[in-house]
Amino acid sequence: MVKQIAIIGGGIVGATAAFYLSHLPGSEQTQVTLFDDGTGQATKAASGIISPWLSKRRNKRWYALAKAGAELYPKLVTEAQLGPDAYQQTGTIVTRKSAKDLEKLYQEALTKADHTPAMGHVTLLSSEAVQQRLPLLSNPPAGVFVSGGAKIDGANFVWNLLERAQQTNLKIISQTVSLTADGDIITEDGLQQFDQTIIATGAWMKKTLTPMGITMKIRPQKGQLIDLKLSQQLAPQSMPVLMPEGSSDIIPFNNGKLVIGATHENEGGFDLKATQVAAQQLLNNAKAFMAHLNSHQITGVRVGTRAYTDDFAPFFGRLPNRSNILVGGGLGSSGLTTGPIIGYLLAHSIFGQSTTDWQQYTKPVSQYIE
Repeated sequence: MVKQIAIIGGGIVGATAAFYLSHLPGSEQTQVTLFDDGTGQATKAASGIISPWLSKRRNKRWYALAKAGAELYPKLVTEAQLGPDAYQQTGTIVTRKSAKDLEKLYQEALTKADHTPAMGHVTLLSSEAVQQRLPLLSNPPAGVFVSGGAKIDGANFVWNLLERAQQTNLKIISQTVSLTADGDIITEDGLQQFDQTIIATGAWMKKTLTPMGITMKIRPQKGQLIDLKLSQQLAPQSMPVLMPEGSSDIIPFNNGKLVIGATHENEGGFDLKATQVAAQQLLNNAKAFMAHLNSHQITGVRVGTRAYTDDFAPFFGRLPNRSNILVGGGLGSSGLTTGPIIGYLLAHSIFGQSTTDWQQYTKPVSQYIE
């Protein structure tokens, strides 16, 4: 008998879950239906960095989850046959404002690299060495280079994962759906029932689960980033990402595309309008390192809505007393790093293949319900 699985939300969690539900043993007896209207999705608006190892965050569960997420990427990229338009391991350069703090960061990186193979090799770079790797910089800072770091284009990444899954057992329905009190799904074609459901609607999860009498402790946060076009002489291939302390990330892609971002606007809520103020602030942040940039090079502003929890930590698992409904959310600004591992673990759980102790990664889902 074919098992019917629903996924509500086609962002980084939903797309990765859909891919593995089409890829893992058991997929031949599974039909997956993904519902998503695409509105405000953080993943599709995002370009990001996979390099969690030197984060200032000290939440141990978050770090364990982010570390596992970074380790999953090479495996996922190989299995899904993803190209450099979606994911590229070019390394990351992390900076600190003082030489003392930079040396401390370097020693921390060396210690972690000894037992974290995914980090690759670690190198302390002078400002001159940074400019050699990032010739587009006019005012390069010194930094710590981590070769295992990578960059990702969220929209291409999700699109490719879903395309692979559609070749096997995935059906995508582009519409807004809602739940009944029992967790069945109300679509434009009427009520549909599924054996198991994954809910990954990001900042909209509170609204999604309200009909079931469940209130998730999630709040929205607006994020904006800008795309710029560089001249060809400043756009060599495969440059690393720059993560300057206290400023916006600088993410160079091939063919002269440069991404700066992103903002963290707690009062922005679900507003999806791009603002000139945010674009100018991001440009100014980048000009501190690239004085030659100007507003005429901005080719677009992307806007998405992140989901945050009170403790700034992601969560995932089965709903209390609703064993057929799984959730994953609250990713915040680290969604491109933590989202895939959450989708991967949820898919394994659907097939009864999960042997991982989820408590090392997340508090119980009940902790995020009012």
